[in-house]
Amino acid sequence: MISATHTSGRKAALAITGGGTGAVGELLRIPGGSQLLIEVQVPYSEQALESFLGFAPAQACSADTAIAMAQRARVRAAGMVPAGTDLVGVGATAALVSDRPRRGEHRFHIACVGAGGVSHCTVVLAKGRRDRPEEEALVARSIILWLAKACGVDAPSPQSLLGPDEPFAEADVPATDTIDALLAGSVDRVTALPDGQLVIGGASPPLVMPGSFNPVHDGHVRLARTASDIREHPMTFEMSVTNVDKPPLTGDVVRNRLRQFAWKSPVELTRAPTFLEKSRLFSGTTFVVGADTAERLVAARYYDHDEDRMHAALEEIGQSGGSFLVAVRVDKGGRLLTLKDIAVPRRFVDLFAEIPEHHFRLDLSSSAIRESGGGLDFG
Repeated sequence: MISATHTSGRKAALAITGGGTGAVGELLRIPGGSQLLIEVQVPYSEQALESFLGFAPAQACSADTAIAMAQRARVRAAGMVPAGTDLVGVGATAALVSDRPRRGEHRFHIACVGAGGVSHCTVVLAKGRRDRPEEEALVARSIILWLAKACGVDAPSPQSLLGPDEPFAEADVPATDTIDALLAGSVDRVTALPDGQLVIGGASPPLVMPGSFNPVHDGHVRLARTASDIREHPMTFEMSVTNVDKPPLTGDVVRNRLRQFAWKSPVELTRAPTFLEKSRLFSGTTFVVGADTAERLVAARYYDHDEDRMHAALEEIGQSGGSFLVAVRVDKGGRLLTLKDIAVPRRFVDLFAEIPEHHFRLDLSSSAIRESGGGLDFG
């Protein structure tokens, strides 16, 4: 099988962390490895992984991180091979038996990225069933099997290495159907670049403005520019395809709204309707919101009247490095709402900062723009 992978006509670049590096030795033990392998990266420490990816992942051992590693490996290798080379990037990240008890699951994630899209799998291992060498060997063999599959070689699934009680999940995300994969729940986040390219597992943006953008209007544009000037970071917009109290967006709706940002700004598409879920996708991000949204963030009634749940959510957002930049807002009743009018619990005041009214004041809403039949093609 390894020989067939070597001679598949594809080139591969690997990035492995946490376990499974034995795959490299197995691939090179069989003659002909130079026909396949471009390079192998092992960014093992937290700092090395962050340096390799170009950002700090929210969680080192996750499907998103494995996909990001695979994409980064492929991008690096693309500069080392002739244009048009059929190139596969492989990312693998594992949490295995350690020298101290592991509170979480023993698990690993493997992703392959090629011209046709992304394929990834997740495995949860039974704790205590294997020692470290045995878990390492299992991850290494799984990497080889997943790589062989990505190279078009007939190979068993990594599931064939597992016990019947060990969970296994896999997903294929065709490059042309990335938005559909997001809508189906195969991925949780897709970055739409200004040129239309769709990326899975990109870097976490430092400044994000969430919204439905139906349509984009002058208030969005001016607020984005003001927040960017204050924080000295470019703005990224974010649109969730799921909503707490509305039906999920359709693919056509998402694509139509994305067209407003073409050649103007990146947009994060997510399945994260709440800010707690957004903070789990975007580590260290400042969210730009109106004062009405900030008011809901600290109101227990939006957490099923559970104040402890509200505190826990804000605590987790803060621990992820998240924060909020708040614009003053005129509500439907004509009331000017500022951050000072919001009862932010004392322990969370540092999560919120206000954009002064003389810098920006938001009197527009997307619903009012829709009613007037207007919109904005912003530049």
